[in-house]
Amino acid sequence: EEGYAGGKAMIDDCLFERLPADEVYALHNWPGLPAGKIAVRPGPMMAAADRIEIHIAGRGGHGAHPDLTIDPVLVAAHIIVAAQSIVSRNVDPIDTAVVSLCSMQAGNPGAMSVIPREAHLVGTVRTFRTATQDMIEKRLAELVHSIAAAFGATARIDYQRVYPATINTDAEAIFAANVAASIVGEDNVVRDLDPSMGSEDFSFMLQRRPGAYARLGQGGDGAGHGAFLHSTRYDFNDDVIAVGAGYLSALAERAMPLDPR
Repeated sequence: EEGYAGGKAMIDDCLFERLPADEVYALHNWPGLPAGKIAVRPGPMMAAADRIEIHIAGRGGHGAHPDLTIDPVLVAAHIIVAAQSIVSRNVDPIDTAVVSLCSMQAGNPGAMSVIPREAHLVGTVRTFRTATQDMIEKRLAELVHSIAAAFGATARIDYQRVYPATINTDAEAIFAANVAASIVGEDNVVRDLDPSMGSEDFSFMLQRRPGAYARLGQGGDGAGHGAFLHSTRYDFNDDVIAVGAGYLSALAERAMPLDPR
């Protein structure tokens, strides 16, 4: 699931043909909510996750003679700065997106005076709307190629759409919230939680079937349960297992009630 799109693999393996389903529901623990609360809302819950790799080719040489080189590190620096303008100047302020270049590799730390021949950037793009995703991919390609050309270098970008956005369907999200209220009480249901810019492979299932993705609060009690997901200090709160299991069972029971006859 983490990074390998297990949801897509199951869809490609004919999940819903082999195991027919009319609706799909998922539950994920969330340290940002108090223990026992359940959050679910119509519309976006998680962002699409795209991977970007940028390869810059220049001309290496001696750091004392930069005029004889085409410095890919300088080109990479300009690309990094320019990429941040896409969200601030091209994305509708009412919309939201993230462009993060998270890795840069160039040269050798032991070679202080050698300008390398190549530089390599890796990062991610997060969006909720396909139109925004398309625009960012286009603008990144334009910036990467034009900036490299301005310095006499060449560059190519590999843009991979890894996970689509996780979008709850309206009726199923409302149903899921109402079921949650019957289990934990309306006061413990959050119906307007802000979407997360993280991503989720359950999104592939929601592209094929209506449904809803919910969050189960696990809270912070001083024993590490407040550490966020993927933290080295993260500790799952076992006390919320019964709540989560009861909620998932109730979804099935309410959606598919037994015939009283």
